[in-house]
Amino acid sequence: MRALTVIPGQANSARLDNMPEPSPGDGSVVVRTLAIGICGTDREIVAGKYGWAPPGESRLVIGHESLGKVESAPIDSGFKPGDLVAGIVRRPDPVPCPACAVGEWDMCRNGLYTERGIKERHGFGSDFFRIEPKFLVKVDSALGAAGVLLEPTSVVAKAWDHIERIGARTASWKARRVLVTGAGPVGLLAAMIGAERGLDLHVLDRAQSGDKPNLVRALGGTYHSDVSELKSIEPDIVLECTGASQVVLDAVACVAPGGIVCLAGVSSGGRKIEIDVGLLNREMVLENNVVFGSVNANRAHYEAAAEALSRASKPWLNHLITRRVAPEDWQSALKRRDDDIKVVIDFTLGRTDGQSH
Repeated sequence: MRALTVIPGQANSARLDNMPEPSPGDGSVVVRTLAIGICGTDREIVAGKYGWAPPGESRLVIGHESLGKVESAPIDSGFKPGDLVAGIVRRPDPVPCPACAVGEWDMCRNGLYTERGIKERHGFGSDFFRIEPKFLVKVDSALGAAGVLLEPTSVVAKAWDHIERIGARTASWKARRVLVTGAGPVGLLAAMIGAERGLDLHVLDRAQSGDKPNLVRALGGTYHSDVSELKSIEPDIVLECTGASQVVLDAVACVAPGGIVCLAGVSSGGRKIEIDVGLLNREMVLENNVVFGSVNANRAHYEAAAEALSRASKPWLNHLITRRVAPEDWQSALKRRDDDIKVVIDFTLGRTDGQSH
């Protein structure tokens, strides 16, 4: 079968391999891959900056944003052939830590978790994969190809879950306005969930034209491309999805008193900017603001994401996917274009009839 693999830590090692069928030890459910989404993590792995191969192996099958169709499954698994599904990325550590022990492996405290396509487990970037039923989630068949958005939606579903838990620290807190910084796929999906909650939605991105402003307006939101407008918004909630140092600071500085800032974008580091830490601390303390980071998701968040996607406009979701490429053309998927939102490697393109599991 075809599989996209890399040697983690070695740049320019990615290739489309011919690999054996997945091992039964990987799980009892066999899934035929339809598509994988590409994100910044995949680009970092291919660039040799991140990633770990499974123990005893030199290469890692990449791909953690998955969409597939069940080929075979045990009768008691809860799945049947033809089900549209997505795989959960992270696995709890074997110790386990207190978080992993209660199913909150997204909050693992000792770092011994594994992740498909990222850390010590092969990903979903192959014609077929096997998986354990408890790490598989059904996708609404009405979503079709847009079901590949489940994993990034799970990340923002977790962010919203934790925002609401923090907001519940006081009975008087009620959010009215949300600002999302960054109109990439994660930012737009975060905005979608904010719109579903009936909040006054604002989105900031540097793009001044194209699909991004139109997608925000289709949600009933206000689109901003000028960072100087942030102060006038006074959002109760900020979801920072860029990871850009200056935007992170601007996001923290613009939140309303009693507000919550969720940092969901990962910074690359290496860029230094001058800030008045004392003033920032003073404002956060006196205004009872909260800033926290959020990444990954557990099963509950995947299920919440599936529900959010099933409620969303299907044409709107389809517009998030701006390019589809065949596995043989994987290199073009990793090259950013100005008009890209979500790029997908479509395993139904170029598949030969002779391929089986």
